[in-house]
Amino acid sequence: MFNIGTDIAKVNKLFKPKEDIPRPLSLTLGVQSFIILFIIWCILTYGGFIRPSFLPAPHVVAVTAVKMFTDFNLMSDIGASVFRVLTGFIIAAVIGVPLGVLMGTLRIVAAFVEPVMGFIRYMPASAFIPLLILWIGIGEAEKIAVIFIGTFFQLVLMVMNVTKNVSKDLIDVSYTLGANKKTVFTKVILPAALPGIVDTLRITCGWAWTYLVVAELVAANSGLGYMIMQSQRYLKTPNIFVGILVIGLLGLITDLLFKALYKRLFPWVGKEGI
Repeated sequence: MFNIGTDIAKVNKLFKPKEDIPRPLSLTLGVQSFIILFIIWCILTYGGFIRPSFLPAPHVVAVTAVKMFTDFNLMSDIGASVFRVLTGFIIAAVIGVPLGVLMGTLRIVAAFVEPVMGFIRYMPASAFIPLLILWIGIGEAEKIAVIFIGTFFQLVLMVMNVTKNVSKDLIDVSYTLGANKKTVFTKVILPAALPGIVDTLRITCGWAWTYLVVAELVAANSGLGYMIMQSQRYLKTPNIFVGILVIGLLGLITDLLFKALYKRLFPWVGKEGI
């Protein structure tokens, strides 16, 4: 027998702000969102609503993907793109995280650096390409630099905000208990901010993938972005879709890796974190 009152209460609970939902339900909803998107794709293509030159059918993209992996060595393009994205992102993180933590901890550092960071972050990374070519040429360094510029300034400001939001009461209590400045930073501020910093790295790593095509726009002879631009030039729409889907898949993999790392490092905040 169904209990209508109980069922309504369960449904209402699902729409309660910040309320946890069962893990199986979360996975089911995630899978269903992809299924719905795929069904819409099938309807538009197999139903003849959109020309194949604009939107190829799923089976055409699948066949093209297999052909590109077997006959056109797509793995080499993937390897080149992964190297560029990860290198640019890691350099941005190595420099940006310590700087952001300092800005969030010391108001004097934030007062000096934040205005410049806030100014530059509104400049599109693509606008720097002519200067980067002039300064460092058209090799790998230029492509890595574009990804670095696209992620660094946002990363610094987000890490600063995470660190700044560490409870002042927690810091005051530490001083009351006899902690010095170094101890407060290493034992209180940094551990409290670390979950938010890892979350910030996850988000900015996703941004790094979005700058890939821009980074490979000029003087590239390999990479997924280069392949997409070449396919656009010759109107090979299925190839473009393969490139876009591979970038999305790689981005999803890095996102899942960050989520796994977050849960492994911070199990006590797992339910409220990523």
